[in-house]
This record gives sequence, C-alpha cells and structure tokens, in this order.
Amino acid sequence: MLKIYHSTGTRGFRVIWACEELSVPYEIVPVDFSASYRSKPEWRALNPVGKVPVMTDGDLTMFESGAMMQYVLDLYGDGRLQPAKSHPDYGLYLQWMWFAEATFSRPLGEITNHRREFQPELAEVVAEMQGRGTACVNALDAVLSDRPYLLGDTLSAADLSNCYVMRGYQRNVTKDFPTNVQAYFERVTALPSYERTITADAQTAERLK
Repeated sequence: MLKIYHSTGTRGFRVIWACEELSVPYEIVPVDFSASYRSKPEWRALNPVGKVPVMTDGDLTMFESGAMMQYVLDLYGDGRLQPAKSHPDYGLYLQWMWFAEATFSRPLGEITNHRREFQPELAEVVAEMQGRGTACVNALDAVLSDRPYLLGDTLSAADLSNCYVMRGYQRNVTKDFPTNVQAYFERVTALPSYERTITADAQTAERLK
C-alpha cells in the first residue's frame, strides 16, 4: 500500500486527493512539521531537503508531490484523470500539470517563505508575488471561458492540482476569483473525493496533537 507522509497544509494534499478520486488505497503517516523534526537525520533520510510530503511504495521512496501524483496516475490510475499519450490533449495536460507547480504555486510559496522570515513583511515584495499569482488566475480564467475543465469536458489531474494551488491563492492573495475560475473551483471542489481529502487532512492534524 502507498504510504503518504503528510503534514496538514502541505502538498501531500494533492497526492491524497488523486488517490481518493481514483479509489487507490493509501495510508497517511502524520509528520511533525516543526523545523526541529524536519532537520533530524531520520527525516532527511526520506527527504534530503527536509520538506513534506514523502511517499513510499514498497522499496520506492519519493519526495516531489507532482512526481508522486504522476506516479499514482501511471501505475494505479488505469487511464483515468489523464489523456493517453497518443491523445491530442496530452501535451496540454502536461502543460497544466507543470503550470500548477512551476508557475502558479511558486509566487504563493514565496509569500509564505517571506512572511516566515521577515517581520514585518516587506509590502512591495508580497505585492509583487500576489500580482504574479493573480496573473496565473487570469490565465486560467481565460482558458475556462468556454469549457468546464482545463482539457474541455473531462476532469483531469491537472484540475485537481490547480485547484489545490487555488487554496493557497485564497490564503495569500484573496478569496475572490474571476467568474470562470470561481465556477470551476466550485465545480472541482464539489467532488466527493475533495471532501474525503479535507477529512483525511484534518484527521492528520488531530493525530499529531
């Protein structure tokens, strides 16, 4: 069984969500997110830079959430949540999967890191990163003007990944989305798998108390 080493508020959420949507069995191993724990040798043996999450599958250990998500899709998804490699939309699927982490998530993460290091925060730095996040939301809004999901009528893992990042946008920028993105976010987070993931995430926090 897959084991997902997870702390509430980290990117393990998107991996759990993929497992829930695909009905792939998994076990959550709660991780103490304190800097002191994440610097310990036993955690660095799983993730050499001390971040969360980590996923294991038998003898395999992985520590990048996007790669974990793709691994789950390829090995256990049976063709669900992604187009076939021969499908015309496969390139766009890859684009939006990478967009979520490489482009959309990055400025939001910079805001979190900045606020952790600087008290008070430097307003112009935060504003710059918020602007970059909003540019990503606007790009999504344009694409979603004529379709329910990023690839058209079919839900994909790219939708799960981008909607996960939207949660960070709401925390760090604003809860207000433009019209198309708002409808899209409501549509994707209405999935029963999302509610189950929220529950699993909350239970993880309780187990660490």
